[in-house]
Amino acid sequence: MSDQPRSLPDQPSLRYLKLEAKRRLSASEFATLHEAHLAIAREHGFSSWNALRQAIEASFDPGGYATAQLMWLISRFAYADGTDWAAPTDDELREHFTDRFLSVVTPERLVRTLSGRAEQLRDEVVLTSVEPLRVRAQAGGMQLEAAVDPAEPNRLAGLRVYPIGGKVTDGRVAAPSTRVHGEPPAAVLQVANEAFAELGLVGLVLSAGDVSVSPPDPWVVSVGWADLEAAEPLRPGHRFPAYSITKLITATTVLRLVADGLVDLERPANECLRTVRLADDDVTVADLLSHQGGIATPFPMFAERVPDLADLAGPELDIEGPRGEFKYSNAGYAALGQLVEDLTGQTYAEVATRLVLGPLGMTNAFFPSSWPGSGADAVSGYARADDGSLHPSGDLVCTVPAAGGLWATAADLARFGASWESLLPEELAREALTPHSNRPGGVQVGLGWHVNVRSNLAGHPGGGIGGATSLVLDHDRVHVAMTNRRVPAEPLNGRVMWVLRMAAEPGS
Repeated sequence: MSDQPRSLPDQPSLRYLKLEAKRRLSASEFATLHEAHLAIAREHGFSSWNALRQAIEASFDPGGYATAQLMWLISRFAYADGTDWAAPTDDELREHFTDRFLSVVTPERLVRTLSGRAEQLRDEVVLTSVEPLRVRAQAGGMQLEAAVDPAEPNRLAGLRVYPIGGKVTDGRVAAPSTRVHGEPPAAVLQVANEAFAELGLVGLVLSAGDVSVSPPDPWVVSVGWADLEAAEPLRPGHRFPAYSITKLITATTVLRLVADGLVDLERPANECLRTVRLADDDVTVADLLSHQGGIATPFPMFAERVPDLADLAGPELDIEGPRGEFKYSNAGYAALGQLVEDLTGQTYAEVATRLVLGPLGMTNAFFPSSWPGSGADAVSGYARADDGSLHPSGDLVCTVPAAGGLWATAADLARFGASWESLLPEELAREALTPHSNRPGGVQVGLGWHVNVRSNLAGHPGGGIGGATSLVLDHDRVHVAMTNRRVPAEPLNGRVMWVLRMAAEPGS
């Protein structure tokens, strides 16, 4: 039996391969027809006869290239939790993924991620969208999105796998309105409407802006409702809780104080703190910014009103991990917010507004002490019940303004992403995007920013009661996604970036 992989002909024939299997069985090359089918499939680069058959069927339809590769992936990893399963080699993966993709997502990370979802991949696969170069499907409570390279349609150039959060049966989300500001690309309008339906959202806003334009004028797409009970349509100007994207505002505020000489990054934070202190005197300001201070977060992150930090956490913030190692810490950013107040004599919100929001023209961004009412153009947050209905998730706000208390429009967050570097000396802005610690999953952390060096991306996700957000810097463009139901928002930005990239490339 040959161990060399073979290529399918331009017009592969399943009938011919079946006859070939029977011929080789008759020649006693194999003991059973199943073994002959499996051997022929593997010789052509597929893990099973079924995967080979699906690829051949798809090859007669230009819209089937991505589908064939997705089906190969599913069949290859669906039994990865079995004792006799062997992980694909680098060479096998490179037959199905572009070199560019594997330079961003390493083979080791790809195998680890997909093999961990084996049981879900064994569920029924439902194709929700099939296009010439892209396919979306659902299986086992997951959304799968795959895209092939136009120049190499037999190799995947994009792949995303994330939970979809369960089916929504609430009839109030039917027939959503779509509103825009500026001139969003038609492909983005399609993404917004498809994602709204597929993920069972209440409201979704997508925005993007060119970082080279000053002042930035981002376009915005809004789909759905700001408030289901009031049947209030979502508009581009509605405010959402930004949640942990706030940390980027805090980091920029602290770096502005560094630029003004009020604090040193390598200075122990306790030398600046007055109202609360850290249990470790050696933790520096840079440690807090890069989540390397090991600061514990034992207090609740959501309440009806924002309390004083000393009332919330007590006079001292405990340590739960060694200094110098990454441990995501909301309490560390609480300490940074208090540091800002102790250094300036003003509230954190006042200083962040004066040093960041104001200079960048973020006129619709603010830090409310409780959930803002409808008069503030604020959305209501929603959660899904077991029966698929949607209900208000409660009017709770983040207890730590510096960690997750910002409310803003998508356009204001896009303005921040496009222009934040203009507020800082070049050296400090570069330091903010320089990896300081490693976060699980291949992402590194700078001074506030999450950084993916391989793909030249930076940003921050956010999520809390009744909503999720994402801000991503992608080369020369900033992307923002915001929802008022908690589902993963990062893949929404990923989908927009992909369709824009495909539209810009010849042959797409």
